[in-house]
Amino acid sequence: MPAYDVIVAGGSVSGLLAAREAAAGGLTVAVLEEDSEVGTPEHCGGLVSIAGIQHLGIVPDANAIENTKIARAKILSPSNGFEISAEKQNVMVLDRRAFDKQIAFQAQKLGAEIRVRCAMRSLSKDDSGYIVKTSEVDFTCNYFVDARGVASIIARNREGVLQSAQYEIYAPWIERDTIEVAFDSRRYPGFFAWIIPTAQGSGKVGVAGKGINAAEALQSYIDEKGKHSVVRKVFAPIWVNGPVKNFVSDRTVIVGDAAGQSKPTTAGGIYTCGMGGLLAGRAVAEAARKNDDKLLVQYEKNWLSMFGDEFEKMLLARKLLERLDNKAMDELFSAVSPEKLEEVSAHGDFDFHSAALTKILGAKSAARIVKALLGNEIRRLIDNS
Repeated sequence: MPAYDVIVAGGSVSGLLAAREAAAGGLTVAVLEEDSEVGTPEHCGGLVSIAGIQHLGIVPDANAIENTKIARAKILSPSNGFEISAEKQNVMVLDRRAFDKQIAFQAQKLGAEIRVRCAMRSLSKDDSGYIVKTSEVDFTCNYFVDARGVASIIARNREGVLQSAQYEIYAPWIERDTIEVAFDSRRYPGFFAWIIPTAQGSGKVGVAGKGINAAEALQSYIDEKGKHSVVRKVFAPIWVNGPVKNFVSDRTVIVGDAAGQSKPTTAGGIYTCGMGGLLAGRAVAEAARKNDDKLLVQYEKNWLSMFGDEFEKMLLARKLLERLDNKAMDELFSAVSPEKLEEVSAHGDFDFHSAALTKILGAKSAARIVKALLGNEIRRLIDNS
């Protein structure tokens, strides 16, 4: 059986960055990707901050960048809405198929091997290490990195899973410089619909929600928008319940979506999941170099020190969203002041947006929020009586 120091199951951003960092530390590494191509299926919107990408140690190739002209975000409730300037956020839209391959190339240049159409079947352990059975051949390794995405976490907990659909669409109503987010508790309970432009007249349009038929909900959304052509369809579960309790068990390390490192508010995770892979790869290399597996837990500590507080605040925001019906949501949106929107536009942080949410809601909105929530609870009692 082929033997490696590290086997990484899953060839997305987090797995590839873990492979890159472990290989940079001098370890032999193999990445096993079950699909026929790294970067597919592309169910990510691809929206990321330039600063976040830089922290991951990547300067995207020109062919990996789809849009750098994002100027504003429209945030809509059924009968209200507001707009935030995004010009100072420095965000871009990535082509994940090209971007993921760029990271794979980085990892390969450092010595990692990438294998596609190689699905993991089982993981076991004996006295010599791990045995990874796959659709291609069986491998042995000393360390195992689970980067298999939401599929891995679903096996342990389905409670935080929402169904999503995202289409690549050509349509005259897609504006190159405008992101759109539409909340509707009836149509997209617990989440929203979105438009992420890749160019004038083209973009990624999607919906997610609890207990919905995502395909039907998305078709209804785009039909209402107007004339369009769909050139690609992707359906995938997303995770919104935050990080799992333990990232490390023995010599198994969990990263990315498999560790719940995508944002609870948006399910985005290029930066947060990518940092999980980067920190994990470095921790594995250090533990192997010093022959001290206790150093693996430093990965979890480092990730939580970066994102733990932010994720707790985002989870609170998610709980608020889940309690609001459409009338309550309209009340909440009507309380947003122009002054707060200007402040968020000038000083908001795309990667740590809980502060922006706090500013938007603000002290002046507190009374309306309480009123909206109380009204929502009363309506629920009437509806259920």
